[in-house]
Amino acid sequence: MANLTASKVASLAKKTPGRFADGGGLYFVVPTTTDKKPGQAYWMLRYSFNKKRRELTLAKYTDMSLSEARAQAALKMAQVREGQNPIALKKQSQMQEFKTVNDLFEDWQQVNRNRLKHPQIPERVYRKDIAPHIGEYNVDQVTARDIRRVITAINDSGRPSISNDALMYCKQLFNHGIKLDVIGANPASAFHVDDAGGIEKSRDRALTIEELSQAFEVFRANPQSFTRDNYLACSLLVLLGCRKSELCEAKWKEFDLDKAVWELPRERSKSGVGLTIPLPDLAVEMFHELQIRAVDSDYVFPSRRLAIRPHMGPDTLNRAICKMFGIETGKRTTPPNLMGDLEYFRVHDLRRTCRTLLASLGVPGHVAERCLNHKLKGVEGIYDRHDYFEERTEALALLAQRLRPIIAPG
Repeated sequence: MANLTASKVASLAKKTPGRFADGGGLYFVVPTTTDKKPGQAYWMLRYSFNKKRRELTLAKYTDMSLSEARAQAALKMAQVREGQNPIALKKQSQMQEFKTVNDLFEDWQQVNRNRLKHPQIPERVYRKDIAPHIGEYNVDQVTARDIRRVITAINDSGRPSISNDALMYCKQLFNHGIKLDVIGANPASAFHVDDAGGIEKSRDRALTIEELSQAFEVFRANPQSFTRDNYLACSLLVLLGCRKSELCEAKWKEFDLDKAVWELPRERSKSGVGLTIPLPDLAVEMFHELQIRAVDSDYVFPSRRLAIRPHMGPDTLNRAICKMFGIETGKRTTPPNLMGDLEYFRVHDLRRTCRTLLASLGVPGHVAERCLNHKLKGVEGIYDRHDYFEERTEALALLAQRLRPIIAPG
């Protein structure tokens, strides 16, 4: 039998701390503050579950009337009679909801930040090539046809390796959804590499001296399409043999141009090993020019679109090179092929070209490998901790002498 009325509850809330029963397990609770005055009142339900007494806060008095509290109490007691624990159900309902694929991705990406060395890679592929197609879809409504649409669009843009990556990330993303009991099946599970970009063959493209001369001549002749920043970046990549991300994301604090060294930090090195890179005179000249071009930026290659990222983007150089070959995805008109009969190459091929040129100049293999910041293999890699700094200095100076007429003529 109910013992409370709306007027009595209003009076109790103002001046009488305590716990007041209404019947059926419902209580009106007025807590006592530190100065022994009534605190913020609330509704509470007492019930037994698995032979243990439980207490569940329903709501603040200001948010729920007496009649509404009685209705909520009756609902919760019905759940108890059905063998359900209202406290457990409340905790479950308060867990993060994953309505859209974007919601699921944000949770998955938190996991990636803890387990991956470079979590920005799957994030970049997702935001650029997956999210525009299915990001706003309800996570439980994505079908296999939607996945096919994602990988087909990437294939049509001429990026088979990215298509493979996108398929892999879709599988991982929706498997994460299965783990969280958000979905019951993975819409990407039936697809294989053959359905995306196909089995990738290892590239062995390295440019000859003649090809380098042709490419850099075209770069110089088209400064509006191939900017000076792009030119200097490609020049340094073939001159130093560093990785694209290591150079494009470099900060000025890593450099001492007076001593002609670049201290590549371990956390930015793909190999996980920091390296002191000796800079030949030609490289120092280019970095001095880049200092002027960077103005007051912390980055060697500051982004020209600061709203996106503070440094040159990961796709900038490859897109610029593609344009020189008459390849520009997402455009209605196809640009002319300015490279003529030159075989297509990518940014990473410049790094391979550096390694090949070092070998052609008689640089020992173990020195050339360290120039590229490769870990030495086998027993030599375990026991030989010598960094070959002097040898690398001589090797890169020799390479700079060979490349100067090509990348810095006149």
